Amino acid sequence: MIFSALLCGILNKLIYIHGECIPFPIREVSMDQVLELKNIHYTYHTLDGETPALTDISFSLNKGEFVAIVGPSGCGKSTLLSLIAGLITPEKGLIKINGKYLRESTTNIGYMLQHDELFEWRTIYHNVLLGLEVQHMLSAKTKARAHELLEIYGLKNFENSHPSELSGGMRQRAALIRTLVLEPDILLLDEPFSALDYQTRLNVGDDIGQIIRQEEKAALLVTHDLSEAVSLADRVIILSGRPASIRQTIPLIFDLEQDTPLNRRNSPEFKNYFNLIWKELNSDE
Repeated sequence: MIFSALLCGILNKLIYIHGECIPFPIREVSMDQVLELKNIHYTYHTLDGETPALTDISFSLNKGEFVAIVGPSGCGKSTLLSLIAGLITPEKGLIKINGKYLRESTTNIGYMLQHDELFEWRTIYHNVLLGLEVQHMLSAKTKARAHELLEIYGLKNFENSHPSELSGGMRQRAALIRTLVLEPDILLLDEPFSALDYQTRLNVGDDIGQIIRQEEKAALLVTHDLSEAVSLADRVIILSGRPASIRQTIPLIFDLEQDTPLNRRNSPEFKNYFNLIWKELNSDE
């Protein structure tokens, strides 16, 4: 297995690169489990028949942890997020959030899609309030939190602007603030930067990655961009082709004084991780 080229010894904080054992500091992540998937199976049912999408998917996500999911196009990555969000139901297996079965859980789950879905007829501030309105959570306290987040993340001067007046990166930041103001325990990110041009995607990805870490949210990112996965995540889960199963899980450890997405991209470990994941994705079963 290609993964033997890069194995992580979590307990003794060692990493093995091409057979050489190197001590690296590990970014502290809470062991409080917020999400558990166990033996998840899902099949699409259409008039043309059945198409197995996911088979025997099991993993967990801890508080403050950022996990990326990569895999071939059409393998079921977005379907997996839909299952966690409760939009569809697995045929087999269980999903628990904060120790409770998904249907019993009252945990807030934030979901960011490829497009920001901001309403043009609403100002940025009122777009941020939309989720609060839908969930009947509007109060002086939550409105104050919306103002606070807009100020912290650089959109205070654009509260009364409309989406068309903002750049693509600023719109995505507004969409993230709309999600964060709901105080979700888990953020599901489905290719949230893919609609942006390359340079903007780099800047916004780094920006939003740092925001999520500052807010100490558990995040699950689906992406086709391996560079994005390596620069943002604590772990990368690699899915096989359909029906998708987990081929490998790779922990990411960087020897950096400041562990930021930009610093990761400039580090020597970045290329090793990128190549490892690329080879795993393109290797024979």
